[in-house]
Amino acid sequence: MRRLLVANRGEIAVRIIRAARDLGISTVAVHSKADGAALHTRLADESVEIGPSPASKSYLVTDAILAAAKDTGADAVHPGYGFLSERAGFAAAVAAAGLAFVGPTASMIERMGDKVAAREIARAAGVPTVPGTPGGVSGVDEAVSAASGIGYPVMLKAAAGGGGRGIRVVHDEDGLRTAFGQASTEAQKAFGDGTMYLERYVERARHVEVQVLGDGADAVHLFERECSLQRRRQKVVEEAVSPGIPEQVRAAMTTAAVNLCREVGYTSAGTVEFLVDDDAVGGDSGGGAPRGFFFIEMNTRIQVEHPTTELVTGIDLVAEQLRIAGGEPLRYAQTDIERRGHAIEYRVCAEDPAKDFLPQPGNVGRVTLPSGPWVRCDTWLEPDGTVPPYYDSLLAKVVVWGADRTEALARSRRALDEFTVSGIPTTAGLLRELVDEDWVAAADFHTATLEHWLSTRGETG
Repeated sequence: MRRLLVANRGEIAVRIIRAARDLGISTVAVHSKADGAALHTRLADESVEIGPSPASKSYLVTDAILAAAKDTGADAVHPGYGFLSERAGFAAAVAAAGLAFVGPTASMIERMGDKVAAREIARAAGVPTVPGTPGGVSGVDEAVSAASGIGYPVMLKAAAGGGGRGIRVVHDEDGLRTAFGQASTEAQKAFGDGTMYLERYVERARHVEVQVLGDGADAVHLFERECSLQRRRQKVVEEAVSPGIPEQVRAAMTTAAVNLCREVGYTSAGTVEFLVDDDAVGGDSGGGAPRGFFFIEMNTRIQVEHPTTELVTGIDLVAEQLRIAGGEPLRYAQTDIERRGHAIEYRVCAEDPAKDFLPQPGNVGRVTLPSGPWVRCDTWLEPDGTVPPYYDSLLAKVVVWGADRTEALARSRRALDEFTVSGIPTTAGLLRELVDEDWVAAADFHTATLEHWLSTRGETG
């Protein structure tokens, strides 16, 4: 790999460009009209405008990206996260153009991106799954019949879904009949596929994901991340590792993730995502086999929250992606990977919590980013810049490390106090307030806790 085209924007494009530069790989940035002066375009060795400001006319146009790769002599493409990163058709088009795709193969993306198929693969690998339908259901009557066997409450989920779209929790037959059409229509619009399946809804569950690396021949895990603090099923705060998970449950869950990767011959970085119920948090299984965790899906890309894993393991995940895509085998055996301390990531967005988290594009003035010992801030934001209205509202990821979770939370207070942006509202203040909550310090939360807390403050989202 000599020349890498980064098919993305914002903080992840900046992150990938820096990792490539560390490895001596030259880079090409693509950008829409709105991003002509963005940081990622200036850090890259070359940049190419690929279309108008809306993502549908630029960052989501495969032909424009491949034309830019050809014109600049790129021999590889990194999709980042979001946009085209989990579209099998894009990975196939990159490979057909004779370029290395920094990620798994198109067939792997397709297999693991179909949540119904991924559940069957997980079962074949001996990975626990949430009780549910073995495949998609053909309509609402079949869904009602299946739900009576699974038991309410159930979760309706889009087979081709992601990002929290096409999901409904229903508590009875009337609710299921009402929600089915809504969820299917939402899934059809978002993913081009309205197929739905059902899972038992695990109440008071944690959302925990295991970071994996594979080279097709073998796979390793880099421990897990806690992702339960969510709003509208979108992650807000993430930690490495998950507090309160007993070591025997951690070992069983990470082993299950590696077994799944080996079952499919997984290549590149990815995450295997689990629900963890009350049986597995804050205790053990009484000396028996670990219980209480269930596979839900696999993400076949780098995750927004990957820096927390990097801080506790010392491994550059993006660099490892590039090495694997360049044909190198895994550089680590499982025994080489150790965790040290605790890391927490806070997603700071251009949103106004007082206005139902309405996105706040516009011009910014002064920007102060946190720094100092064991603080990392991944961002594209610069003083006197502009937050465009066309894309995700993420401004920065404030990531801190501590020798333990208590130290990491203390460092979080200092880092979030330092983060200031003038000109637009952000969520930094709300995140700072969150750090001081007793239930956060005690790690006493599940996937619904944050939204409940927001509702008590009058910010239900």
